[in-house]
Amino acid sequence: MRTSSPHSVGRRTRTTAALVATAAMMVAGLQATASAAPESDRLDPGALPAKTSPSERAGLIADAEHHEAATADALGLGGKTELKVKDVVKNRDGSTHTRYERTYAGLPVLGGQLIVHRTPDGSVDGVDKATTARIQVPTTKAPAQHKPAKAKAKGSEAPRKVIWAADGTPTLAWERVVGGKQKDGTPNELHVITDAKTGEKLFEWQAVHNGTGNSMYVGEVELGTAGSGGSFTMTDTARGGHETQDADNGNQVFTDADDAWGDGTAADPQTAAVDAHYGAALTWDYYKNQHGRDGIRGDGQGATSNVHYGNAYSNAFWQDSCFCMTYGDGAGNTKPLTSIDVAAHEMTHGVTANTAGLVYSGESGGLNEATSDIFAAAVEFHANNSSDVGDYLVGEKIDIRGDGSPLRYMDEPSKDGASLDYWYSGAGNVDVHYSSGIANHFFYLLSEGSGQKTVNGVSYDSPTYDGEGVTGIGIGKAEQIWFKALSEKMLPNETFAQARTHTLQAAGELYGTDSPEQLAVAHAWAAVNVGDRPGDPGDPPGEGEFENTDDVAIPDAGSAVTSPIDVSDIGGNAPSNLKVAVDIKHTYRGDLVIDLIAPDGTAYRLKNSGYDSGDNVQQTYTVNASSEAADGTWKLRVQDVWSYDTGYIDSWKLTF
Repeated sequence: MRTSSPHSVGRRTRTTAALVATAAMMVAGLQATASAAPESDRLDPGALPAKTSPSERAGLIADAEHHEAATADALGLGGKTELKVKDVVKNRDGSTHTRYERTYAGLPVLGGQLIVHRTPDGSVDGVDKATTARIQVPTTKAPAQHKPAKAKAKGSEAPRKVIWAADGTPTLAWERVVGGKQKDGTPNELHVITDAKTGEKLFEWQAVHNGTGNSMYVGEVELGTAGSGGSFTMTDTARGGHETQDADNGNQVFTDADDAWGDGTAADPQTAAVDAHYGAALTWDYYKNQHGRDGIRGDGQGATSNVHYGNAYSNAFWQDSCFCMTYGDGAGNTKPLTSIDVAAHEMTHGVTANTAGLVYSGESGGLNEATSDIFAAAVEFHANNSSDVGDYLVGEKIDIRGDGSPLRYMDEPSKDGASLDYWYSGAGNVDVHYSSGIANHFFYLLSEGSGQKTVNGVSYDSPTYDGEGVTGIGIGKAEQIWFKALSEKMLPNETFAQARTHTLQAAGELYGTDSPEQLAVAHAWAAVNVGDRPGDPGDPPGEGEFENTDDVAIPDAGSAVTSPIDVSDIGGNAPSNLKVAVDIKHTYRGDLVIDLIAPDGTAYRLKNSGYDSGDNVQQTYTVNASSEAADGTWKLRVQDVWSYDTGYIDSWKLTF
């Protein structure tokens, strides 16, 4: 959409449902069999991020800040709502994507982020909102008996009053940050949201982002340091003043007399610092050279690396609160977790925090963790270090299990014994390090394709959910698609279904609608059970398809409702792979139990209730209905089994 004023805001918004519909239209014309992608000259360079200097970025933010009030007014957010610019991404063609946080009556709105997209001439091209619910919450009375007490653990913060809008109806709430340490010694910054009226816990997430990687395996490297004869510090002046510090020595920056650091063994405290400093430099260079991003926040400022944390601590973590990453020394303090991929993983948590802000819980948490693994792999490939080649493995050098196996596998995540290869309705309840497998698997398939492959001497054998193949487009294109979706489109409470939509949009903008690259994105997501394969050459469009588009209200914590579809002229039995496409609009989909009822009354469970805080059910299920007669009345039965949230059946479809 375009408007006459470069600073006016259009009234059209792109809601989650609209985004999914848009993605469906994008791939509707694509053929079912993926083909090899053409060379990179298909890329639309104008859709890539521009290489803006810190001063240019500051100017973009200042300009957006100047128009915050006008933007909020034009969006019709109400007199009590104010916007605050979080980030601005500018593409090479001059288009911009501005992220805003919200306040309501002076209170932070958690889950209220929105993105305004503008064309090169400044006209508004669309608005994405994390929530479309209108905020009308009394804020003056929050019962004192339901205000959480400040936790006694060190680092805890006093509760603050907020509006919780990330999960259904906006609610007055308290946010409490619990400090201290987690069980393994990792610092704790647990955010707990409770209803200000009832005291009920609404949500929680961890703000310290863990990740495990490799250690000292890259040999002699060049480092960016500061100082002169007899007095040098591990300060990279060419990369925003990034410092590497010794956590075992009061977080003092490392110093040296001759600018020759470490000896390649854990016995020398400088060795771990060399690896961390080198990994941070490679990651800085990757984001700048490949995505035009000058540092983690895009402001040219370096972060801090802290090594030698704790005693035999076998982990590493990022904290946005201190703009720093911290590394343990591993088992026996002999294997510091400071290699290329772990540095890239941790710094990427910072990039995510300062772009999409993916909440570290539920499906968005899995996407957050996967994003760090994805760009850890990308940085390794671009580093091209023969001592630590680019691969789709995480923690392959550190031998954390003592059997030589990697910590995680992107080609088949379940090989680690816990990670998910494919999406299912309870994926948001799984630890984020394991639900990340869904997007990791998608990214591998998009990059390299399915089946047996050998890349840089490493063998892979990647399966798919439906047994159908995927043709990869190369990691170079895949990483551009993921970064564009992350920086310009994804929202804090992103689901895997939304990530599919946003990566389809990113691929379309970079390589063209209906392009082989966009086709590959659709196929790769379907291969991990997120969305359908585009088209089906065995069935002409519409043949054997029956749909009911009548809305059916779902009562809150009430009786089950049904929506019927009359099937005729199929004959014989239903197939063993009957497709049931469901589109239900409902806040907090974890409340819902969904069944397919065959003409003879047999029930097939499609979805159980359970903890799943995302909105809406937009999913295609596969049912073995080969024992059922195809013709007759089929029903979709839906019941809301918990209180507080409502919705309706929007439509559903059977494909025989």
